[in-house]
Amino acid sequence: MNDEKQPLLIGPNSPLDNNEIQTVELATGPILTPKDEKAKNVYHPASERHLEHPTSNFDTMIHLLKGNIGTGILAMPDAFKNAGLFFGVFGTLFMGFICTHCMHILVRCANELCVRNQRPAMGFAEVVEDAFAMGPVALRPHSQRMKNVVNIFLVITQLGFCCVYFLFVATNLQDTLEIFHINLSVHTYLMLLFPCFLALAMVKNLKYLTPVSLVASIMTAWGLMVTFYYILQNLPHTSTVRAFASWHQLPLYFGTAIFAFEGIGMVLPLENNMKTPEAFGGWNGVLNTGMVIVAVLYASIGFFGYLKYGNHVHGSITLNLPDDLLAQSVRAVMAFSIFLSFGLQFYVPMNIVWPYVKSKLTSDYALKHGEAATRVIMVFITFVLAAIIPNLSGIISLVGAFSSSALAIIFPPFIEIITFWPDRLGKDDWILWKDVLIIVFGVSGFAFGTYASIDNILQTP
Repeated sequence: MNDEKQPLLIGPNSPLDNNEIQTVELATGPILTPKDEKAKNVYHPASERHLEHPTSNFDTMIHLLKGNIGTGILAMPDAFKNAGLFFGVFGTLFMGFICTHCMHILVRCANELCVRNQRPAMGFAEVVEDAFAMGPVALRPHSQRMKNVVNIFLVITQLGFCCVYFLFVATNLQDTLEIFHINLSVHTYLMLLFPCFLALAMVKNLKYLTPVSLVASIMTAWGLMVTFYYILQNLPHTSTVRAFASWHQLPLYFGTAIFAFEGIGMVLPLENNMKTPEAFGGWNGVLNTGMVIVAVLYASIGFFGYLKYGNHVHGSITLNLPDDLLAQSVRAVMAFSIFLSFGLQFYVPMNIVWPYVKSKLTSDYALKHGEAATRVIMVFITFVLAAIIPNLSGIISLVGAFSSSALAIIFPPFIEIITFWPDRLGKDDWILWKDVLIIVFGVSGFAFGTYASIDNILQTP
């Protein structure tokens, strides 16, 4: 029997920027029956992944950091404004812990389902589908429906990110050009930027975006270093800002923080592509190490950014920097960096939407021009949303509370309960109760955060 090859599931939700879709080669072996439990127990998914270019631990760490550090980190001072200086530190570290734990949950469930199904790798939506398909009998008929729900949230999240990118570039460009006495509205900049974003969105192959992403990463690193240089100068006393904001502002903090931490979509693709996937987990593994760095960076820029600018902090800390040449260059560089990253973010929802649209097309003309038309329509949707809601802080919080919370906090513990139901949930079902508490926390943040974000957008002129 010939070896069977299939694409490695990097997942439609993966914003990986410099990994091409690789090939997994399934090792040839005897066909196993469902009753052969002993054979199943010795199946190791990682050993069945024959990758042409596997990533090292260091490469995976870099991808993890790049995927988590974007516009979200620049919004953390605004998040601290809605939480308070010291509560913000505690809340950010707590959110980092919860999100990292949920990432571990997803990896554990994916490995368990890979063993059960004799598959080398799975994506986020497929994990949800298989968990329901092999879970309690009452839930099995809903497996395909739940896969579609996850894909819908992935599309909403990624289009929300694209919308934030539109606004981020427009607002920073507006602020930069004002020094040259060019005073245009945000909507004007959005219209001027539309053709540029559309051109990036028309790039179909990820490998052409790899050098672009590398340039964007270097720009982002430089911009963050200069930003820290400014916010660490002449810091006021901590008594000048609030230690705790107010209860009605906490949902806005939740939305912004979860927006920043929502990197769960890249977890399975990263683990699937590793040369030594066993090094991904563990207390000192790649995932924990990377997320500790991310959490410390978020807490640091949030703490010092809010302490420096207080309640005058904007939705992006770059908008608070002074008007000298170096600060203006930071705005321009960060705006250009985020602009270059748009193609990668757009690749994700397009990879989900286009196969569905393609299945509905029948004529040769529609198939020939359908993909380009779909790309134009989706970019136009993000443009319209950005133009309707030109509130960077509000839209970041809304995207985080509504869609990111579902993917990062609500779905993973729910999947764990279903996957290990009913007799593998720990002594006295402690895993069940732990997951229920996380789900309640996530649903509360989802509901209150979405309401508070919409209310904040409606009240902002």
